[in-house]
Amino acid sequence: MKDQEITIDGIDKIILKHLMEDAKTSILAIAREIGISGAAVHQRLRKLESNGLILGSKLIINPKVLGYTTLAYVGVHLDNASKYASVIKRLKEIPEVVECHYTTGNWAVFIKVLSKDNTHLMKILNEEIQFIQGVIRTETFISLDQQINRQIGL
Repeated sequence: MKDQEITIDGIDKIILKHLMEDAKTSILAIAREIGISGAAVHQRLRKLESNGLILGSKLIINPKVLGYTTLAYVGVHLDNASKYASVIKRLKEIPEVVECHYTTGNWAVFIKVLSKDNTHLMKILNEEIQFIQGVIRTETFISLDQQINRQIGL
């Protein structure tokens, strides 16, 4: 039943909004606010997970605190679309590549790269990404500032 459209009611929306805002919110606190039992909240969450609406939860690290201050998006041109799988396999081995998308348009692959500075980014591009067999060139866009960071609304 995953990836199918499901219906969520007002109680589900309240639960989800609390947890989307702060995943560490107490289930009991949410239950008290809504006026239902903690077990009922857990049951609703399990149902939303089994329906594929909730994909999981994760701890988010601030990369800037670790010294990763340069964020870049890189369009990757392939010499042949059949190289896609082998290129993705190699990109997964580069820890600074934090997102990868197979796209339509100018690039076959569009990636998000975190680096410590421009010199580090240049090293990743020149010594790793551009050495992958099948990559013919890259186009890099450095993010100056992130203005929007949100999930889709309920």
